[in-house]
Amino acid sequence: MSFLDLANSRYTTKEYNPDLKLTEDKIQQLKEILRMAPSSINSQPWKFIFISDNDIKTKLAEASFFNQQRVQKASHLVVFNVLDNIEKFENQIHQYLPARAIDFYNQTMKSKSDDAVKAWLAHQAYIALGFFLSACADMGIDSTTMEGIDTEEYAKILQPGDYKPLFAVSIGYRDSQDANQPSITPKFRLNLNDVVQSI
Repeated sequence: MSFLDLANSRYTTKEYNPDLKLTEDKIQQLKEILRMAPSSINSQPWKFIFISDNDIKTKLAEASFFNQQRVQKASHLVVFNVLDNIEKFENQIHQYLPARAIDFYNQTMKSKSDDAVKAWLAHQAYIALGFFLSACADMGIDSTTMEGIDTEEYAKILQPGDYKPLFAVSIGYRDSQDANQPSITPKFRLNLNDVVQSI
């Protein structure tokens, strides 16, 4: 299947089959895929937490607003976290990045406000998200990106240290009756000419 075919067929899953679980092999592949995700200057300011434990998923579901069932019924929940300590981030990049990358950070980001730097760090997690969703589609895994979570409550439950939760992704296999799948509810996208320009 071509990537365009995958783009047309993948969708945001609304209903999962709780009896279908991802194999440990697929989970390990997804972990490695996230480890290899791209980021600006190879900054990697993230931590990805995979959750399959039902008790923890139930607690997180209660902090997931209208996404509660997607957290509970999916095979796994993956929480994307970003480093929330700029000093630790700077120490980290000095350990493994080449001088040219550190120079870029010092010249373009370091002089900005803490909020601006943290926003830039968070953007890297969204780059990883796109990479992850594409990988899931390629592997035949259904997924649901969820910004509709109580990130402070997630942090209390997961205790990610110097990292803070940004969003979560449910992964697993769809319920055959999920009304959001394209075969039942066709996908809607803006016209090509409205979103793409050639110069």
